[in-house]
Amino acid sequence: MRRLKCCTRQVALALLAIALPLVARAETGEVRLMKQAGLASLTLVVMEHEKLFEKHLAAAGLPATKVSWTRLVGGATVNDAILAGNLDYAAAGIVPLAVIWSKTRGTPSEVKAVCGLNSIPIFFNTRNPDIKTIRDLTDKDRIAVPAVKVSIQAIILQMAAAKEWGDGQSGRLDMNTVAMAGNDAYVALTSGKSEITSAMATSPFADMQLAKPGIRTLFTSYDVLGGPHNLNLIYTTAKFREANPRTHAAFLAAFREATDLVNKDKRRAAEMYLKISPEPVSVDVLTKIIEDPRVQSSLTPQAVAKVTEFIHKTGLIKVKPASWKELFFPEVHDLPGS
Repeated sequence: MRRLKCCTRQVALALLAIALPLVARAETGEVRLMKQAGLASLTLVVMEHEKLFEKHLAAAGLPATKVSWTRLVGGATVNDAILAGNLDYAAAGIVPLAVIWSKTRGTPSEVKAVCGLNSIPIFFNTRNPDIKTIRDLTDKDRIAVPAVKVSIQAIILQMAAAKEWGDGQSGRLDMNTVAMAGNDAYVALTSGKSEITSAMATSPFADMQLAKPGIRTLFTSYDVLGGPHNLNLIYTTAKFREANPRTHAAFLAAFREATDLVNKDKRRAAEMYLKISPEPVSVDVLTKIIEDPRVQSSLTPQAVAKVTEFIHKTGLIKVKPASWKELFFPEVHDLPGS
């Protein structure tokens, strides 16, 4: 009997030794992703449409992992969701990333970027014929931006003001800005019946605005920054990345494949986008927009250092990153970022 108990104990210990590594390697059963409205989510829409994440999860031995998508609006909302543990991968601009990184740096909840999502210009479009430069804006002019003072559109306007009037005047046009979603801004600007006389807009809304008589572009964000910049990036918590290495690797592989697909077949990407995110624009028009060389789908960080340096100078973030790499996980450090 004593010998039987000893054997039973040895078998139990052996089973426990097998089970413990399996438990340790267990990863999340669901990954929660998000998109925002507009062309900035093109690559994510393609990834969703083609179920590329599911494909790479299965290849990584995680076929049962559920992939959930939601739509969020605004960097603050996105950051709240990821900090609350309601979102695993965020898609938002350089400014929300820098803000959340600055707040969480060095903590268990530290947030960093996974990669760039795209580089897309922001257009300052106006219907006021009297505006030749931003110096011509008056107290009566109202400028639509997604979020006042903190959105990348609002920050680009501040940078333009600083170039025009000096660093101490970067907030000079803040009082002219009005928070408004892209589609609402399009309606307000083109109707001619709103106080909105200008908008900081991205494609396809910027292109839709410019198709209307009397609306023109005063400048773009590429003019202000001297070249392309990320409109959106992907970011997550260090905790999620470390706890789910195979899931994270599958995400990156899926995202790379979706990016390649967009770059290889822009018309097909436009078709997929309109199936999942219907906009009042044709496939032909959307394809033309995506084919604009200024619209780039790429994992490469662009102008992150310039934007973060500016918002550190204005006090929006308290910590200035040593370089763009400090804001990103190592998987993209070999890219020619800036």
